[in-house]
Amino acid sequence: MRLPFANTPTVVKNLLIINIIFYIATLVFSKGGAYPMVEYFGVFYFDSPNFRIWQIITYMFMHSPVSFAHILFNMFALYTFGSQLEYLFGAKRFLNFYLITGLGALALQMAIQAIEVYGIAGSITIDVASYTSTNPDHLRTLQEIYYGPMLGASGAIFGLLTAFGLLFPNAELFIMFIPVPIKAKYIIPVYIVIELFLGVAQFSGDSVAHFAHLGGALFGFILMKVWRIRKPWDF
Repeated sequence: MRLPFANTPTVVKNLLIINIIFYIATLVFSKGGAYPMVEYFGVFYFDSPNFRIWQIITYMFMHSPVSFAHILFNMFALYTFGSQLEYLFGAKRFLNFYLITGLGALALQMAIQAIEVYGIAGSITIDVASYTSTNPDHLRTLQEIYYGPMLGASGAIFGLLTAFGLLFPNAELFIMFIPVPIKAKYIIPVYIVIELFLGVAQFSGDSVAHFAHLGGALFGFILMKVWRIRKPWDF
């Protein structure tokens, strides 16, 4: 009897397992609608009183406990694109690529947050608990930055998407609600441009860290160029 995911490469398989364990634990250890693991393992702005150094890694394995689609789509993308990339990169380099793009995603997101804080308060670090302003929008923005955790593998996933698009530009992908396949070299750049637009526009009620996605894509692109990874002709 063949076990599920028996042919899945080692790193992808273990990343899937770790993410699922974190997700289940988040639900199991919830208390009255609160999710302590999100506060403990999701990542906060570096000047937030809730920031802990381990969060820069653990946030990649956390997903929204109120949206199953969050972990579902990320894990589907990890399995679909990550498996092919791990076979090509090798286990060690693939893991390094995944973690570095995840850290790159966080770096860009925090940089944008620091710019926002500086634009409001004149400094990238403040005592948010005692900070006052006559502008309620400024106060709301600071509260969101300092007390809103970021979580999810999406930054690293965007790094994988970028690498896949560079290596397999003519691979045909099926996109939800589009009945015909579209080549990776078309759909992935469009997806990144959409993320850039959404990040700059900052629509009300949008809690997605779009600049983290862009950071993952950017660092994925840089690593592909620095490491000079090419697809073997017979792959």
